[in-house]
Amino acid sequence: MKRREFIALLGGMSATWPLTARAQQAKAATIGLLGTGSAAAQSQWTAAFVQRMRELGWVEGRNLAIEYRWAEGNTERLTDLANELVRLKVDVIVTHNTPGPLAAKQATSTIPIVFATAGDPVGSGIVASLARPGGNVTGLSSRTPDVAGKRLELLREIVPGLHRLAVLADTDNPFVKLDVSQLQQAGARLGIEVVTFEMRRGEDIDPAFEALKGRAQALYIPATPVALVNRVRINTWRLPHTYPRRSECGSTSKLEV
Repeated sequence: MKRREFIALLGGMSATWPLTARAQQAKAATIGLLGTGSAAAQSQWTAAFVQRMRELGWVEGRNLAIEYRWAEGNTERLTDLANELVRLKVDVIVTHNTPGPLAAKQATSTIPIVFATAGDPVGSGIVASLARPGGNVTGLSSRTPDVAGKRLELLREIVPGLHRLAVLADTDNPFVKLDVSQLQQAGARLGIEVVTFEMRRGEDIDPAFEALKGRAQALYIPATPVALVNRVRINTWRLPHTYPRRSECGSTSKLEV
């Protein structure tokens, strides 16, 4: 089976093809699923992916094998995990966010890579352009240049007198850098000071919390694997805070926009 055909199945781009028939006739294919979070934190997305593959005729354990690799919120592990999938000679690597595609691209220039979403795939160097990705990588962009400012405006409405905002940021993540830059610009426009606290791994959470005590009225959390995996711990902080998506919030007791 040609890898390009398999990629087309993943993207669902050829609805007129007899997908089920192709899947039944083809030999078993192997997907390398490179997750930036944990199996538990991303279980709903994994289940949806497996279900959609089944609907397309690709059934795990029958004509499809999936090699799962989880970074557990530690993006430093992604390089080793991506290299491991390459050594296994998977047919395609499926990943998401910005660090996942970057690690996979660094690991291979021949195995097709499909990313479910990435904040700024062009600016971060994942693809050459949205219209013509080039190379062996393709996927969807979730870049929304004005969303940081909108989240800040909503937060200001809910927290009257907001003038100092804390950000938990993995500054090694190219998309987070962009997000924080846009947030700072919006903060300058609204008269809100934006203070950044480093959070690259789970061990950084408690020190960050201690450092920001008394220094912020609210908390802004970018879309990062470490925040997703540790959202329960973050939700115990007695500060209004904003997540990028409800699915990442994990709690209805805090502000989520």
